[in-house]
Amino acid sequence: MVVIRLSRGGSKNRPYYNVVVADSRSRRDGRFIERLGFHNPVAPEGVEATRIDMARVEHWVKNGAKLSDTVSRLVKQGKAAA
Repeated sequence: MVVIRLSRGGSKNRPYYNVVVADSRSRRDGRFIERLGFHNPVAPEGVEATRIDMARVEHWVKNGAKLSDTVSRLVKQGKAAA
């Protein structure tokens, strides 16, 4: 199954997440199919904290991809802000 989830990057105590489309059997930070955006939970004020390509998310969901709980929350926040 294909899933849209977060892949962790950054250093200790400074997380940075990529929103990726991946096979559910691959590791969290392993191989992925496509990068759809990013989420930076510790971004300073005035800097973009989250960017997600909503058109590509809709494309993947239409083709059967499932959203993880956290990504679905981020997508919902992104739609509310737009």
